[in-house]
Amino acid sequence: MSGVPISISGRMNQVQIVPRTCVPLYHKPAPRYVKCGATITPLRQIGSARYRRGMERGYLSSGDVIVACATPPGAGALALVRLSGPGSLDLLAGRFSRPLAIRDAPGHSVVYGRILDASGSTADEVTVSVFRSPRSYTGEDSADIVCHGSAVVVDAVLSACESAGARKALPGEFSFRAFANGKMDLARAEAVAELARARSSEARADALSRLAGSLSRDISSIRSAMLEVLAAVEVRLDYGEDEVDGDLSAEEGKLTSLRGRLDGLASSWRVGRLVDQGAVVAVAGRTNAGKSSLFNRLLREERSIVSDVHGTTRDYIEAVVDLGGVPVRLFDTAGLRESADPVEAEGVRRSRLVLEGADVVLYLADGTAGLAPGEDPSAEPALAGKTVIRVWTKVDLPDAKDAPAGWLPFSSLTGEGIGTLCDAILDGFGILGETGGHGTRIASERHRRLIESSGCSLGEAMEALSSGLPLDAVALDLREALDALGELLGEGLGDGILETIFSGFCVGK
Repeated sequence: MSGVPISISGRMNQVQIVPRTCVPLYHKPAPRYVKCGATITPLRQIGSARYRRGMERGYLSSGDVIVACATPPGAGALALVRLSGPGSLDLLAGRFSRPLAIRDAPGHSVVYGRILDASGSTADEVTVSVFRSPRSYTGEDSADIVCHGSAVVVDAVLSACESAGARKALPGEFSFRAFANGKMDLARAEAVAELARARSSEARADALSRLAGSLSRDISSIRSAMLEVLAAVEVRLDYGEDEVDGDLSAEEGKLTSLRGRLDGLASSWRVGRLVDQGAVVAVAGRTNAGKSSLFNRLLREERSIVSDVHGTTRDYIEAVVDLGGVPVRLFDTAGLRESADPVEAEGVRRSRLVLEGADVVLYLADGTAGLAPGEDPSAEPALAGKTVIRVWTKVDLPDAKDAPAGWLPFSSLTGEGIGTLCDAILDGFGILGETGGHGTRIASERHRRLIESSGCSLGEAMEALSSGLPLDAVALDLREALDALGELLGEGLGDGILETIFSGFCVGK
């Protein structure tokens, strides 16, 4: 070979590696598939016959016109029905009161008219946003039909489209087509689903950042730098030391920097996952310790009944609250005590099950009564191994005692201690100070696994280089690191993996 053996195309997901020897084709633990020859070109040709054979009627049937409702089911003022695929606008024109208006409409224009059913009767009055290929979400001709929000109306519009030849879209099939047509890489496509299910401001911000391409840019930047190192290694493999300087100390420094960047992305998963999936916080303690009052204070609404009567809460109550950007399932539980009342005893049993599943437990003690004889949160079996925050309540009352060491003073009436308590909860999650302004974060287990795999292969390449092993070994490790990052962006994935990823999306996305 002559020249630099690696090149990067300017188009998305088209990376060409020209190896010197046999190298792994895809990053799979077992069996290890190899490709011998001059060129490996992991281009994403999702619509090829090779892929279609595996999924004849599924996600890879890109010639079909697909239709789905993109808004949640139920009554509403408006609903959106999405249509996409080759010939979709002609299909829609056949079920529209003004067919020429649809056929002649330029992209990114809106047309008013009526959807007609198979018999020619009006299904609904609608507006249609027309999008022309390739300037659409999916990269195909497509239309967004805005109709009235009744479930009956939506069904009528869907039936009209299906009777004209459209088929119901699979979950995430619109985003799959956007991915397959090169409108976005897989990391950005996954961010669409993450944004749709976001339950807190932090989760929304993270998903929007990834949708805008922050993660893809970081990964592409790391891959480009990694390819430069691989190019330097390959050059030294192709030419003798008398022709090329054999010193790779600069490349070793680059690899160290790249490993740090990968480790940083991988470590962001803990916070990103918590922000995306949420956490469980349970409020516990003896009867009349102020649990329901604290529960209401955190929710900023009177959700749980507050009474001086012991045992008022006989079952757990659940609500969701955004706490420092983390979606938290907050539980108010029954007071922990032995009771002869079978109803209260069942409530205590269920509450202990909640405590066992909680990420953080707030254990409350009445600041006016103090700790009961033998009361010790660490002795409660349901709290074993849990992160327990001890809260000393009712400190606004005149007869309240000073909070013992290790207890947080708190008043549900005045709000005293609420900020300290929220910080303690975030600290209990292990993310205090890590929400808010930040760089790129990941929330997907798939992303974490692939980034860690790439970092591991990169570390092996660094070790091989520093140990003086043959450069062939270094090149192999670098290619494995590159393959893992390529898989994150959607390169070289099989049908089954893609179907698994997109089947978790909402229908209409």
